[in-house]
Amino acid sequence: MEIKKINRNAIYKLLYRHEPLSIQEIALTLNMSLPTVTQNIKELQERDLVIEAGLFESTGGRKAKAFAYNSAAKYAVGLDITRNHVGIVIIDLSGKVIKHERRQYPFVNSKEYFAGVGSLVENFIKECEIDNNKILGVGIALPVILSVDRQTVSYATVIDFKGGSVKSFSEFIPYPCLLSNDANAGGLAEMWVDGNMENVVYLSLNNSVGGSIITNKKVYTGENNRSGEFGHMTIVPNGRTCYCGQLGCVDAYCSAKILSDSTNGNISEFFRLLKAGCEPQVTIWKEYLDHLIIAINNLRMLYDCNVILGGYVGAYLEDHIDSIRELVAKRNTFEVDGSYLHACKYKLEATAVGAALQHVENFINSI
Repeated sequence: MEIKKINRNAIYKLLYRHEPLSIQEIALTLNMSLPTVTQNIKELQERDLVIEAGLFESTGGRKAKAFAYNSAAKYAVGLDITRNHVGIVIIDLSGKVIKHERRQYPFVNSKEYFAGVGSLVENFIKECEIDNNKILGVGIALPVILSVDRQTVSYATVIDFKGGSVKSFSEFIPYPCLLSNDANAGGLAEMWVDGNMENVVYLSLNNSVGGSIITNKKVYTGENNRSGEFGHMTIVPNGRTCYCGQLGCVDAYCSAKILSDSTNGNISEFFRLLKAGCEPQVTIWKEYLDHLIIAINNLRMLYDCNVILGGYVGAYLEDHIDSIRELVAKRNTFEVDGSYLHACKYKLEATAVGAALQHVENFINSI
């Protein structure tokens, strides 16, 4: 039975990563017999996990059937919990966002708050008209440091949830719940959408700065589950006071609020005015970049891998990435270009998507 499960999982994962394949192509790629592949495909079809996707062109005999995984077989919900808002998405097995929404909903460590989040989730699923049996679970991303088992919160300054537990949410959400750090969730989403990258440093430029270190497509959590806290690297000795109480942290110079505070908290408006050449946005942007370039170069020197800029700011950097690459190249000791630097591909609710993808990943591994 174990061998059978291993074969079934290998077939499903192959179909997940590729365009539709024939039974013959699957057998050849995985070095399995045709009867083994045929039987497993039949079982996966019965579970609605694999579907027929047409016929291949004939090479002289009967046209071979094309098989693909069914991305609509299951769905997962993701939440991005911030100090003032809740972002919510529902994704299919491919990671495609079916629906997303962001509501102003200030965090309060109370039963009323968690009950409200539970109602939001249930109403959101109803609006999507998706069968409850197809929901794998709810991933919940938080701006906190989690315990090793990710069941409780060991450190929280951005929101008042230190010592909090996944049970606070699961009491009001009738689906399996998983917690994740917000920056790690964003990094996972970026790795998922770009399957070619093995090693990545993800710099999350939200209203608080965080990050994620991903090696061999796995998040490196560190010995204390607090790796990737790039927001608390010192880049200006005795500089501005960070919310953590220390001086000169990256967060004090590179958070999205540095930009959006000039436009009443509207980051989109900031970039609109910047494009129009307005002041004080142009001056603020130049100073912001001075510090961001230092942080990026430090990450490249430390990890020697691709760096992805995400979060609220990263979502607007596609038009600026070439100029930012030029600036980081000037500071780099070893390289003449900044081609290792990328703007995020998920422009909306990457953190919530990454939280939901935990359930998708677990589901794929369980088949």
